[in-house]
Amino acid sequence: MNVLSYVLVYRKFFLVVFTLLVLLPLPIILRTKEAECAYTLFVIATFWLTEALPLSVTALLPGLMFPLFGIMPSKNVASAYFKDFHLLLIGVICLATSIEKWNLHKRIALRMVMTVGVNPAWLTLGFMSSTAFLSMWLSNTSTAAMVMPIVEAVAQQIISAEAEVEATQMTYFSGSTNHGLEIDESVNEHETNERKEKTIPVPGNDAGKNSSNMELEKIAAARTSSTMLNKSDDLKMIKCWWRRRQIEEDHVMCKLFSVEQNSGTGAKYRTKKDHMMCKLMCLCIAYSSTIGGLTTITGTSTNLIFAEHFNMRYPECRCINFGSWFMLSFPAAIIILFLSWIWLQWLFLGFNFKEMFKCGKTKTVKQKACAEVIKQEYQKLGPIRYQEIVTLVLFIVMALLWFSRDPGFVPGWSALFSKYPGFATDSTVALLIGLLFFLIPAKRLTKTTPTGEIVAFDYSPLITWKEFQSFMPWDIAILVGGGFALADGCEESGLSKWIGNKLSPLGSLPVWLIILISSLLVTSLTEVASNPATITLLLPILSSLAEAIQVNPLYILIPSTLCTSFAFLLPVANPPNAIVFSYGHLKVIDMVKAGLGVNIVGVAVVMLGMSTWIVTLFDLSTYPSWAPPISNATMP
Repeated sequence: MNVLSYVLVYRKFFLVVFTLLVLLPLPIILRTKEAECAYTLFVIATFWLTEALPLSVTALLPGLMFPLFGIMPSKNVASAYFKDFHLLLIGVICLATSIEKWNLHKRIALRMVMTVGVNPAWLTLGFMSSTAFLSMWLSNTSTAAMVMPIVEAVAQQIISAEAEVEATQMTYFSGSTNHGLEIDESVNEHETNERKEKTIPVPGNDAGKNSSNMELEKIAAARTSSTMLNKSDDLKMIKCWWRRRQIEEDHVMCKLFSVEQNSGTGAKYRTKKDHMMCKLMCLCIAYSSTIGGLTTITGTSTNLIFAEHFNMRYPECRCINFGSWFMLSFPAAIIILFLSWIWLQWLFLGFNFKEMFKCGKTKTVKQKACAEVIKQEYQKLGPIRYQEIVTLVLFIVMALLWFSRDPGFVPGWSALFSKYPGFATDSTVALLIGLLFFLIPAKRLTKTTPTGEIVAFDYSPLITWKEFQSFMPWDIAILVGGGFALADGCEESGLSKWIGNKLSPLGSLPVWLIILISSLLVTSLTEVASNPATITLLLPILSSLAEAIQVNPLYILIPSTLCTSFAFLLPVANPPNAIVFSYGHLKVIDMVKAGLGVNIVGVAVVMLGMSTWIVTLFDLSTYPSWAPPISNATMP
């Protein structure tokens, strides 16, 4: 037992040593560059999947192993760790830093939710839409972390408001203020009624039973007095008593069966429906933050990795940019978001079209409470400030410059620099706007002179370098750089061509089946491995596969890249899942049931897109001229 506990404590160390030793015969026996690169690839893949070492540390291994095996010189490997992608990432993080520093993201989210209304179904869609929109420009993790406290406040406000209403109703029907059931005692003093009606007993509520019998006696006595009550009053009284009985029974059943205590957050659920509502809102935030990231190249790291890998491997294509990616992914993201909303709504609360689209309906207490808490959160922000306006303007300018650089259907502003085609990229725009955040003043810095006068001596920009550093995901930057180095090593050693040659028999399968298999493989793998590690590992292999079977590489790489983000099943699959799971409303089985449906929806929509609008955007039906020729693509 002591040995086992010792192994468990140092399991990561043993896994690293075991992996290196077990795979070592591969380069020793074969003694080829392909085998040596394959050894490096298998070691890195194992460490990425098991996280025996931190992902970024594992990403540094090509810089160590490729020079030792003679695959690439050290200076060439080092140059792969900083590419055009990193400049684009720096500019985007400057924007994200300013948005979060000045609370512009919170204002956008709350305003969008206030616009859609407070109906539970529409409220959920409002949260999903605002979260997805923010995730287009911010990281999925920061978006989920920002929106979840707002969602939690709304959910708890709804639960507490309903509890207060129920308590008020109970007091009204059983207390002295219940004038609807009061009867003049002077009338009842000389009139008696021998008939006593029985009531339906409620378990564990003797007090309620006795009070109900007393009310029935009063009703019966009152009915014998024609001078005091007419028929309409009698009916009103009985209806009032019956309503009271329903509330009492609901109250007791709630106590007996529907009160749950969550040890993680201390949140109480009055009914099962309240618990389902909390689960629904949590999953909506997790999934919409991931779905929104699909829409733009900068929305998630997997999109950036794909764009950089593709542009490096196929430099003559020049077909993947911000505008083209948005046109192919935006329809898919909208459809996936809408179908996911329907699926989650039906799974947890049911989907009542009649209630959703009923016009002129009076707002319930739940809806009023929800609207109030959202309004209060928005009012806390105060009027929009100068810093928010400037950030919003720069944000719009950046998006417009990205879209208009090379839209494809009309000449973009990059045509102004026709002497240097392809020199200005999306990273050029990101850097231009990013530098402005360090230049534009946000507020003046003042000091008090010895005479007591307050004077300005400097100004503070929209963001500072220290603030930028706290937001910059250096681990992702190193991880992506390691992926680029690994891809370069596979090309230099000939491993990519060898893999493509071995996969060429798959060309006998229908193209749609190859796409489906690769999409399902990526979707399954990304549930247990990080998204950046998964796409970095598979892109060189899938590119070689496409070249070997003479299929447009975009036909396989685009759906595989989109499916890499479909990590919906487990809390550990991606950071947004872990964030919402930490609030304690969900169990793993809840996420598995909901995520499985969203995964199916996502893969189905991607397959639909590949056969409809995406095909027309890139002409995927033929093998392109910018891809390697047939003789080179299949060379062993």
